[in-house]
Amino acid sequence: MQQAAILELGELQAPVLVFGGPYSNLQATRAMRSLADAQGIAPRQTICTGDIVAYCASPSETVAELRDWGCHSIMGNCEESLGNAADDCGCGFDEGTACSLLSVQWYQFANKRVNAEDRGWMRALPRFIRFSINGCRCLVVHGAVSSINRFIFPSNAAEMVHEEFATQAVDCIIAGHSGIPFTFGYREDNGRAKVWHNAGVIGMPANDGTGQVWYSIIRPGRQFGHLDFAHMPLAYNAELARQIMLASGLNNGYADALTSGLWPSMDVLPEVERVKRGIALQAEQYAFAPVYSRSNPVSG
Repeated sequence: MQQAAILELGELQAPVLVFGGPYSNLQATRAMRSLADAQGIAPRQTICTGDIVAYCASPSETVAELRDWGCHSIMGNCEESLGNAADDCGCGFDEGTACSLLSVQWYQFANKRVNAEDRGWMRALPRFIRFSINGCRCLVVHGAVSSINRFIFPSNAAEMVHEEFATQAVDCIIAGHSGIPFTFGYREDNGRAKVWHNAGVIGMPANDGTGQVWYSIIRPGRQFGHLDFAHMPLAYNAELARQIMLASGLNNGYADALTSGLWPSMDVLPEVERVKRGIALQAEQYAFAPVYSRSNPVSG
């Protein structure tokens, strides 16, 4: 880990609001900001897990909204690519797949619309954020500690997250990138609880057949005196965001996904998540340290 790329926030007051992937969706970003304001959650207690610019039609406007808001954000692979004017989004899609082919249009669209100041701001974003809340040590990453564009989903978390914790003296890793909200935890042999938490994204539905998008709220928990994670849906004007995409020439599967809730491709998904396509997610809350072990993990 590059130490210079870590933003240290110290101890944060609860609640902490976490969201991922604004994805150039200005309407969802404004809705998220309005909700935070209505609930009295300060920008200092608000964290974005990256990919501010992606599929939708308002890249520069979404960057401006986030910068004006003043919440914290880490660098996603999209910011890494756009900040350096790279040829592609760096999402980690296999070459020739539908995801890869679809990314060409939206990335070229965004690359033409972010200015030099936006790119400089993206390059300066931290790759990691560290903070504590209620005595729990948290690290915010985009894809994973090991790679900015590593995909970790509910069904493969048990196989993948142990190695991500191995080099980090933290209790919780908060990630983005995969687009599906979930919380997964286990206990190490010494009894210490470890939790991998993905708040989901606000710029695109979670492939669940609804137009809902997702964020999370982290608060001190009653069980073991640690944390609770509440996965929450965000209401916003998805049809307006879709119409703006179509009017901008982004007439593709992502525009339709804003209202259908179904991704145009499932190339990146493990089989378990593919089978769950179109099954509506429900708001849920997970205790930080329920009784389970590494040999018998529980995922949300």
